[in-house]
Amino acid sequence: MSKKYVVQKTPFRVPAPEGKLIEEHFGNVSDGNTHISIARMIAPPGWSEPFQTPTFDEYTYIIKGRKQFNIEGEIIILGAGESIKIEKNTRIQYSNPFKEECEYLSVCLPAFSPESVNREKF
Repeated sequence: MSKKYVVQKTPFRVPAPEGKLIEEHFGNVSDGNTHISIARMIAPPGWSEPFQTPTFDEYTYIIKGRKQFNIEGEIIILGAGESIKIEKNTRIQYSNPFKEECEYLSVCLPAFSPESVNREKF
């Protein structure tokens, strides 16, 4: 009889620039799942990414600290206990311009992949 659950004790650490930690628990990179990705992330103070226009919906839940979202020119700042859904095909830039690190969970539907994020050059 096969088990109807999977326990993840060793998430895949995705190499990331500028000191950002990405631990993918389920998803394209960790287990080949293309339907959903779930990752814990820590963005250090001063971190930012280039603009991107992903072809997936992304849900973000802030665990601690603050995170800044530049969504098609509108700046939104979320803190611990707050969350946001960014719809696919939305131009966005993520950053942490604050003095403390930001820890958050990210859920992408379908799963994140380097090809589907469509990052712009800095």
